[in-house]
Amino acid sequence: MILDELAEYAKKRVAAAKNTVSAEIIKERALALPKGEFCFEHTLKKAEMSFICEVKKASPSKGIIAENFPYVEIAKDYEAAGADCVSVLTEPKWFQGSDEIFCEIRKKIKLPMIRKDFTVDAYQIYEAKVMGADAVLLICALLDTETIRSCIQICDELGITALVETHNEEEIDSAVAAGARVIGVNNRNLKNFTVDFSNAARLRDRIPENVVFVAESGVKNAEDIRQLAKVGADAVLVGEALMKSEDKAGMLREFRSRAEHRR
Repeated sequence: MILDELAEYAKKRVAAAKNTVSAEIIKERALALPKGEFCFEHTLKKAEMSFICEVKKASPSKGIIAENFPYVEIAKDYEAAGADCVSVLTEPKWFQGSDEIFCEIRKKIKLPMIRKDFTVDAYQIYEAKVMGADAVLLICALLDTETIRSCIQICDELGITALVETHNEEEIDSAVAAGARVIGVNNRNLKNFTVDFSNAARLRDRIPENVVFVAESGVKNAEDIRQLAKVGADAVLVGEALMKSEDKAGMLREFRSRAEHRR
């Protein structure tokens, strides 16, 4: 299954990174930086639906999404178009991302940024802080409740946000038990990469009202946004639709117009 392959490859990447910069040094560097102000989650708490716009070149399900990939310009376009946060893939094999791409974008935009990767080791959280990330992704399908709780504690110490991704009832319960303040419901099944757009609607009521609810994956058009607004999504992560759009600002404006009426 692709998620297992992603996780195993992530473990190999972490092992290689530790050979270059030890776990002790990366932790020391992260803790030496000013503590963050949790700007990612605070941004998503506004009354209106928030939009997390994603920068990615490829995906396991779609292959190459953007042959032409001026990633800094794409991120700047998102910022100019009124995005609330930016997500940047750093997974190199299936998504063709990199830490370097993230760092280059970080230097050019002011929006809160999430380093989107497959977290399998606390090392990656400290690494993300050093890179300038405001948030990291924790996937319940890869991490048990205690590990998620420990990762959130590290994030809290650093002042960054953990976006805890779920796919079903059991994973939401795990995220809530671990103390997640931002929970994403992925409409894409990471076991086989099929999309069930009703997933967010079905699981919404299981997420506590004081927790930020992020709907992820599957958004293709403004009607999808209207449906997600109707079920009460606080934020939506949009990747492929925006990446393929020639008019990102226009698409985002249209999305916002459909997001005005949340339950």
